[in-house]
Amino acid sequence: MKRDDLFEGLSEQQKEAICYVEGPLLVLAGAGSGKTKVITHKLLYLEREEGLPAEGILTVTLTNRAASEIRHTVAEFMNGPEHNYPIGTPRWHCLQILRREITALGYGTDFVIYDDDDREALIRHILREFNIYEALYKGVASRLGYLKASLVWPEEFVSTGDGFGFDEKLAKVYVRYQDELKRCNAVDCDDLVMLTVRLFREFPEILEQYKERYQYILVDDFHDLSPAEYEFLRLLFANRNFTVTADDDQCIMKFKGGESRNIYKLEEDFPEVRVLPLEKNFRSTQNIVKVFGSVISRNTSRKDKRIRPLREKGEKVFFYWLPTEEDEAKYVVKNIREVYLRGEYSYGDMAILYRIPSQSRTIEEALKREKIPYRVIGGENFYERKEIRDLIAYLKLIQNPHDNVSLRRVINLPSRGIGIQTLTKLEQESKVKGTSLYETIKEVCSKRGSNQPIVERLRSFVKLIEALRKRAGDPVSEILKSIMELSGYGLNLSEEKLQYIGELMASTEETGLEEFLEKVSLMSSYDDVCEKDSVSLMTIPMSRGLEFPVVFIIGLEEGLIPYFKTLEDEEGISDERRLFYLGMTRAKDILFLTGAKKRRVLSRLQEQEPSRFLKDIPRQYCAWIEKSPCHIPASLGDGKKPKTFRVATVYKTGCRVRHPKWGIGVIRECYGEGDEMKVCVNFPKVGLKRLAIKYAQLERL
Repeated sequence: MKRDDLFEGLSEQQKEAICYVEGPLLVLAGAGSGKTKVITHKLLYLEREEGLPAEGILTVTLTNRAASEIRHTVAEFMNGPEHNYPIGTPRWHCLQILRREITALGYGTDFVIYDDDDREALIRHILREFNIYEALYKGVASRLGYLKASLVWPEEFVSTGDGFGFDEKLAKVYVRYQDELKRCNAVDCDDLVMLTVRLFREFPEILEQYKERYQYILVDDFHDLSPAEYEFLRLLFANRNFTVTADDDQCIMKFKGGESRNIYKLEEDFPEVRVLPLEKNFRSTQNIVKVFGSVISRNTSRKDKRIRPLREKGEKVFFYWLPTEEDEAKYVVKNIREVYLRGEYSYGDMAILYRIPSQSRTIEEALKREKIPYRVIGGENFYERKEIRDLIAYLKLIQNPHDNVSLRRVINLPSRGIGIQTLTKLEQESKVKGTSLYETIKEVCSKRGSNQPIVERLRSFVKLIEALRKRAGDPVSEILKSIMELSGYGLNLSEEKLQYIGELMASTEETGLEEFLEKVSLMSSYDDVCEKDSVSLMTIPMSRGLEFPVVFIIGLEEGLIPYFKTLEDEEGISDERRLFYLGMTRAKDILFLTGAKKRRVLSRLQEQEPSRFLKDIPRQYCAWIEKSPCHIPASLGDGKKPKTFRVATVYKTGCRVRHPKWGIGVIRECYGEGDEMKVCVNFPKVGLKRLAIKYAQLERL
């Protein structure tokens, strides 16, 4: 690879960022300016021109998909196979460190990783144990994830909580949850970063090893790191040899602990950091850049940056305001068909973006009617199917028999006649002795003279697991075959489910057990692949890191964009404006914006007001068509909620509501969004009730 090839097609600003190695560097990049390309080419530059070893360059991305793309691009430049570069998400990097060092924290190196499903199963078990309303499990899981992303430890939360009410119960659950994880030699995905930070803080000699190992650090999408991820990297940044790319206008991960102030914190922690702007937009046409640039400029707390389009003017941005959401769906599908028939774009070149998942319903129905292929990104994926999760639980138990969550899942799959009462007794005994369920079961089975039928069933289960554990070194496909043969799982499954299991076996023929379980546990919906022959449907956050020649953003109405839960303050409006901006920046050639005067929200047909963000769009760059009156009230855009806004009542924990049958109560928890929103309400006369907002007829007081 020649030096000229490395810089081919890059701007002067990109070249400067790549060649700068004299100290810390912050590349402040506008949308579509090639910040990921800077990271990729700088990795090559550091290895080829500066002579740094590949394993000494730590490269951090926010998604597995981005890591894979960088690794593939580097392999193409090197004209060889993909090497084992340390490229991955913060969680992936922390996992590699913990596999080597976690014994210092009292865990075994063969720990298993609990994904969201495992975490929720354990939380539900703990809520039942504490006699706390089990339906709160999703809200509890969300709060625990946020606390961990903010580096708040259980003992810290216990000491700083208010000591009563829901926080007191949450603190008990948090402490119990972490204790149970350690007892099972398990961690959840949020623990990966939090435990690594604790490791570095409590064992500085270990931190020094990794500071010496990684001679240079590259970070993409630095703006969306959580506080825990920021602290992990800050500790490694001590040698001052790092480059990060960031765009504060695209910080959308606040709901997962992302921190829009990362850029400012970096400048405070490293005052000598050089800031280099990337202002040239390579992706979008001039009209699209002018529109999204005008919208985001209304945010006040942002780094000032100019975005200069390099492409031609292109088509104007289309805005359609239609009478109903059905009309909106017909309009979108009609334009998809027309664009496709021109012959310039395939269905895979198009994406439909929306604020909340329930918006996809009318669009999907319209696409089905026209027989247009589509795929919903972020919906139920292959690894979330029950039969696949059952087999993964077996695999986790093979790797780590102390995994109580997996054991509870499979001990009666298929049915072995081991009832709930038996399992409850075993769990009580295991708590008293401080051992795992599997150890307790083995101890019960080893007692002489115990020939009861239930003991024989437990012995049969232990024998099965021990036989399977002897095959842990085989490829996953072979282990799966053994599970099916020895356990009898699958004897009563449908042909369709068996086909999915066959697909899993075929995809794991050369994969080891630990590698497979790590891959599945760290996989996220952001890593879904868009199929080339299908229109992609997804929420705006899911579109992060993607780009499409043709983009439709639907539902430009108050209550959707911006979302009704964010209308309480200007900070919430700024977050929503960033989200809208992100969606528009995904478009390369053609951008359609739509809204509807009438939409069914929470099962009620309501009249909608146009989004306040439409007021920020310069009309000269748009083809603006109103099939229904589109009056943007003057009050919109100044941070105030319009008087006519009726999308939904904002329900929050602690607010009082009235029910037509049970009277006045207090909301203890809210979870879900849009049509799926549910609340847990404590009514003094009848106790806790879990209610779906769209059916409950609640009145906020």
